[in-house]
Amino acid sequence: MKEFSLNLKDKTEICEQIIRKYLPDTEGEQKTVLEAMHYSVEAGGKRLRPLLMMEFYELFPKDAAWDHFMRPVLEAFMTGMEMIHTFSLCHDDLPCMDGDKYRRGRESTWFHYGEDMGTLTGDALSLYAFEITSDAFQQAVQRMNREAGIETGNHTPKIAYAGATQYAAAFTEALRLLAGKSGIYGMLGGQVVDVEMTGKELTEEQLMFIYRLKTAALLEGSMMIGACLAGQGPEVLSMISSIGEQVGIAFQIQDDILDETSTTEILGKPIHSDEENHKTTYVSIHGLDASRAEVKRLSRNAEEKLKTLTQYHTDRETMEFLGELTDWLINREK
Repeated sequence: MKEFSLNLKDKTEICEQIIRKYLPDTEGEQKTVLEAMHYSVEAGGKRLRPLLMMEFYELFPKDAAWDHFMRPVLEAFMTGMEMIHTFSLCHDDLPCMDGDKYRRGRESTWFHYGEDMGTLTGDALSLYAFEITSDAFQQAVQRMNREAGIETGNHTPKIAYAGATQYAAAFTEALRLLAGKSGIYGMLGGQVVDVEMTGKELTEEQLMFIYRLKTAALLEGSMMIGACLAGQGPEVLSMISSIGEQVGIAFQIQDDILDETSTTEILGKPIHSDEENHKTTYVSIHGLDASRAEVKRLSRNAEEKLKTLTQYHTDRETMEFLGELTDWLINREK
């Protein structure tokens, strides 16, 4: 487990470096929101979503030409997904939502910059995610054309290189996944139901709907985008979707458990907030023991499904790390 912890730390630092590289410069008349974007993203966190995206990209075989083109695009998507996640936290903390004044051990964005800037920062992050991913693809196309000796002028880059349509298809699908898992049929849709049902008694079916969309969708999307950018098609993406959903629900139930059993110092945010906001959780329906058992069951199922991907000649070390990462998620303390 010590070796895994060191490995996790190293990989998380790689994600941190990539994310910092894509943050905008803090200058111009709109610099307040740019500074707030930095403040929000640099607050830290597990970087779980970009980490999962990176590892699912590394999991599958690809030739050197594919990796040369796609790796900068992958890095932009890793950052974009973390920005989408951070945007959801900025809005989640607002007084009109959960009203949390602290996030990750320091003042939440709205409490630090004001409610107006807290709202606009979330908006800015959600839009900038698509700007950097689109720019990364355009730059990759320009580089590929130059390397092939093809001049396309100063206008929007054309995919002039003969073998480039496969890259465009992978990028388009990844962009669709990023939008879909973030929007009304993904994370945002889950937030809508979560907000509307606060203070009301939920059925388990309604609760699972929220968990699948609000939490699991971005984790699932991160895994799928990583595989998609590695060149994998619908069959593999469908398998990964099932894995991601189970990991995401287990992750959320573990959050419910920690909200009941941890401390503010360890979590870096208020505890018992679900109870104070009169929210139905898996723990409030089933209790702690049954919740812990469900986390383990879901995680075991996800790990077994993960192993079935070995038929696609996956990287052994990456597969082992992903199995250990799934196990870590159910035993984490924050």
